[in-house]
Amino acid sequence: MNGLGRRLKEKVDYLLSKEKGTVFKDPGGKISIALVYPNTYYVGMSNLGFQGIYGLLNRMNDVVCERVFLPEDEDMEEYIRTDTELFSWESKRSLNHFDIIAFSVSFENDYPNILKILKLSRIPFRSLERKALHPLIIMGGICAFFNPEPIADFFDICFIGEAEELIPEFLEAYKSSLDRGELFKKSLNIDGLYIPRFYDISYDKTGKIIWRKGFENAPEIIKRRYIKDITESSVEACIVTPETEFSEMCLVEAMRGCPWSCRFCIAGHIYNPFRKKAINSLKNEIKAALKLTNRVGLIGPSLSDYPDIKEILEIKGVDFSITSLRASSKSADLVGLLKGHKSISIAPEAGTERLRKVIKKKITEDDIIQSSERIFSEGIETLRLYFMIGLPTETKEDIAGIVILVKKIRQRVPKGNINLSISTFVPKPFTPFQWHPMERPSEVKERLKVIKRSLQHVKDVKVFHDVPKYAYMQGLFSQGDRKVSKLIEEMLNVRDWRKAAENTNIKEDFYIFRNKDYHEVLPWDFIDVGVSKERLWSEYQEAMLSG
Repeated sequence: MNGLGRRLKEKVDYLLSKEKGTVFKDPGGKISIALVYPNTYYVGMSNLGFQGIYGLLNRMNDVVCERVFLPEDEDMEEYIRTDTELFSWESKRSLNHFDIIAFSVSFENDYPNILKILKLSRIPFRSLERKALHPLIIMGGICAFFNPEPIADFFDICFIGEAEELIPEFLEAYKSSLDRGELFKKSLNIDGLYIPRFYDISYDKTGKIIWRKGFENAPEIIKRRYIKDITESSVEACIVTPETEFSEMCLVEAMRGCPWSCRFCIAGHIYNPFRKKAINSLKNEIKAALKLTNRVGLIGPSLSDYPDIKEILEIKGVDFSITSLRASSKSADLVGLLKGHKSISIAPEAGTERLRKVIKKKITEDDIIQSSERIFSEGIETLRLYFMIGLPTETKEDIAGIVILVKKIRQRVPKGNINLSISTFVPKPFTPFQWHPMERPSEVKERLKVIKRSLQHVKDVKVFHDVPKYAYMQGLFSQGDRKVSKLIEEMLNVRDWRKAAENTNIKEDFYIFRNKDYHEVLPWDFIDVGVSKERLWSEYQEAMLSG
C-alpha cells in the first residue's frame, strides 16, 4: 500500500471498526484467497452466500480468506487519481498478490463490475491472456450454476454448484498440484468444476450454437453439485455491521430450495431438492448469533414451509426478520409472532387467477386478501406486494387485475401503507420459461404507466418498479453465450449497454426477443442441474395451453 491510497485505507479501517466477527489471520504458510463480491460493501455484506463462504474458508487452518469489494463511485475516482491498486480489507494487500481470487457472483447486472475490479488490480481480463504469475481466478455463486457463458472466458475455473460441496475437493487438488496445468488436469476429474478454456463452440450464420466440444478429456456435461444435508453446512453471516441493508443483523439459513417450483423462478429449480436445516442445528446457530446481536434474519425462499418455523419464531430475546411470507393461512398464523416489525412482504406476482395458474403460483385471490388483512390487523405498518409484468401470456386484463386486487385490499383495510414493488419478467435458464421472449420495452412501459395512473389517487398506496433498461440487460446476460463477453468488455468504455451491444455487433433481438425452439442448443445445455430439458419443455407447453 503506497502513501497515495491513505484516504482509501482510512475509510476501510473505519468500516472495519464497526464490524463484529471479522476474521484476521496470520497469512504465513497459508493459501491466500481474496473473496470478491462484484458490488459495493453495502450490497456484498448483505449477501448470505458471500458471508457463508468467508466463514467456511477461514475455518480451514491452511487458508486465509480476505474480502474485496467494488469501490463506491467516489472511491473509484480516488483509486484512479492516486494510481492505487485494489486491495483487500483485512490486510490491505493488493488483489494481484493473492494465490486465488474467488468471485462470488449472484446477479447478472454485476458482470461489468468483474472487469472493473480486474482492471483496478492490473490483471488481464481473459484466462488465456494470464500467466502463471497471476492469481488463479475462479467463480462461484448462483450465476455460475445456471449460465456462466457470458463471463466464462474471464475465469480459469467455474464452480457449478454449492461451494460447501466443492471447495474442499478443489483445495486438495490445488495443494497437491505442482503447477496450473496439473491443477487443471485434476480439476477436470472433479464433478462440478468447469474449465472454460477446454471447450470449443461453433455457431451458424444466425448466431445459434451448432456444437460444443471439449478437449483434453474435458467432460461433455458438467453436473451441478449440491450438499445433501444443509444441517452440516452451517452457512451463516458471521460478520455483523450497521453499514449494510440488514443493519446489525446476523443472517441464518433455515432452508434451501423451494417445494413450489414456480415456472419463472430460477431459485426454485436450481437449488432443489428442497432441504431444511434440523431445528436443533438452527437453534444453535441462532444462539451463536446472539453473542453478536439480537437481530437475526432467517433466510429461505418460503419460510412458512419450514416445519418448525413457529417454534423458531417463539425463541425469546430474538428480533427476527424474514424475507417474505407466502400468502396462505399458515403464513397468516405467523404474523402475530412478528409484531413490532414495520413491514412484511408477500408476492402475488400476478393480478389474476388465470395468470397465476400460468406461472404455477399456487395461491388464490382469497389467500392474498386474507393474508393482507391479517398482516394489517397485527399492527404491521407497511404491506409490500411483489408483482411482475411482461409474464408469458399476460394481457391488459391481467394488468387491470393488479389494480383491482390492490383496491380490494385497500377497501378491506383502510389503514396502513401498501407498497407495490414491480419488476420486469426476465426468462431464466433451467426454468420452463427459458424458451420464452421478453416483452417489448414500449409495452412494459405502457403497462407500468397504467398501474401507476390507476393507483395514484388510492390512499397510502405507492408504486415502485425496476428500471426496464436494466431488466433487459439482465435478460441478455442471463440468456447470453460467450460472444456476449465482448459487450461486457466494451462496457468499460461505453456505460450504456445498448451502445456497447451496437459497437460489438451483439443483437439484442437474437438473445431476448425471439421464441426459441426445443431443438436449439442453448448456451447452458452442458450443465446438468438435475431437471431434464424434456420436463421443462413439457411444463412450458402446459403453461402456454393453460393461458
